[in-house]
Parts: sequence; C-alpha cells; structure tokens
Amino acid sequence: MSLRKQARFLVVQMLYQIDLNPDISINEIREMIEEHGRNKTARTFAWELFTGVMEFKQQLDEHIVRVAENWTLKRMAVTDRNILRLGTFELLHTETPPAVVIDEAVELAREFGSAHSSQFVNGILDKVVQRKDEPLPPPPPPQAEEVPPEETQPTDPEPKPKPRMNNPWAT
Repeated sequence: MSLRKQARFLVVQMLYQIDLNPDISINEIREMIEEHGRNKTARTFAWELFTGVMEFKQQLDEHIVRVAENWTLKRMAVTDRNILRLGTFELLHTETPPAVVIDEAVELAREFGSAHSSQFVNGILDKVVQRKDEPLPPPPPPQAEEVPPEETQPTDPEPKPKPRMNNPWAT
C-alpha cells in the first residue's frame, strides 16, 4: 500500500473517531496518527489532510449537501460521510488530480463502507468536481425561535400559598 493511501486510511479512521466521539482531544488524534503511521511522510500527509478537513468541515459539508440530492449528512453512513469530506477536501484544496482523488475515495468506500458505498461516494464526488467552481448558495437567514403565544402574553401570576410556620421546606 502506498504511503498516501495509508495516510488516507488513517484520516478516515480519525474522522470516524471524531464524528462518533466529538469530545476526543486533538492530541489523542495526533497520537493515533503517530502510532499507526508507517513513516514520517505518511504521518505528515495524514495530519495535513486531517487538519484540512477539520478546518474546512462546514464548507465541505455544504458542497456535499448541495450535490447529494435527497440526502442529508445525518442520513449518510458515518464512514461514507467522512470519506466524502476527505475527498471533497482534496478536490477543493489540493493539487491532487480529481481522477486520483475519486479513485482513492472509492477504494476507501470499498474498504470501510457497505456494498453500495463505493457507488455512492463515486457519484457524489463526481458531482462535486462538476460543480466545484459554482459559488455556494448563501446560508438561509436565521429564523427567530417561535415562542408559543401563551409565553408571550403577560399573565396574572397565581398567588402563592403562605407557608406554614412549622414547615422547614417552605420558603
């Protein structure tokens, strides 16, 4: 297995870890990459990919959701979602040729995903490539939280019963 492929395997595993356990520290992720990376080149590349995905995660998710018709991130399998994040990061923020990125992501999906993951990942990343130069739509305006009408209208408070003098719990 090439060093870059091994680094991508590590990154998907670390993204999976952090997706399921968001409280895991960045130091623990770094230690896992150091422990499992075959050599310094693979560890350095894995760390660069991991930190890049984490830095641009929101943007990556927006690109994925834009092209994933009838899919939300929450509906996607955790492994597929993280392979897509990694692939989208490489497509948008590295010089790696798109064909190589998609091929590597499909291999990751075959290794970590379900029977249909490789087709799903291939289709989504292909659409990301086709639409990567299109600007993302602006985020929807924040909507005010709806407050039920009974909470917005002043009400007469009910009178509190007077506490009995011998009741230690009364205030």
